[in-house]
Amino acid sequence: MKQYILIGIAGGSGSGKTLVAQRIFDELGSDKVIIIQQDSYYKDLGHLSLEQRKKQNFDHPDAFDHKLLISHLKELLSGKYIDQPIYDFKIHSRKKETIRISEHVIIVLEGILILHDPDLRNLMDIKVYVDTDDDIRLIRRIRRDVNERSRSLESILDQYENSVRPMHLQFIEPTKRYADIIIPEGGYNLVAIDLLKTKIKALLEERGF
Repeated sequence: MKQYILIGIAGGSGSGKTLVAQRIFDELGSDKVIIIQQDSYYKDLGHLSLEQRKKQNFDHPDAFDHKLLISHLKELLSGKYIDQPIYDFKIHSRKKETIRISEHVIIVLEGILILHDPDLRNLMDIKVYVDTDDDIRLIRRIRRDVNERSRSLESILDQYENSVRPMHLQFIEPTKRYADIIIPEGGYNLVAIDLLKTKIKALLEERGF
């Protein structure tokens, strides 16, 4: 039985993880690669009021449903399909709809804390950490949250100061030591992307794809 490939891409919020994942998707082909975002696996907070949801710490490991994520990854790695949750960042809760994801040769998992959980790390063939300066990450986060999540500048800066930055220092940055590859500046580092792509192609050949 052929063994599918799982690549983990970690890094702080706004580091460029998504662009690295997209580069892999574009270079190796949509027929081979599926991207799974850890953000889709935030715990469902539908039982709380909107004001209570807004006060949650979304950068702590406990914010994620790791049990469901690991279960879904094992299903995909065994060639089965999953119904992935959809998380609505405007209301901080899961939608009722899900996304059906079927068999792919390469699974790219990206998220801030994917290298924190040892059970999750043990599933990965390649572990990547995207390392980007704090000021660049903050600028990117502000642009994203204003344009895509309808948040005010004051709320973004308050969240960054009270949870995003301290959680990055406590939980996210330390996971850099588990990475096989550290990519400064993310998807804009084309040399690192080429090296990663070469390793992936070697794994594909080794496993008969």
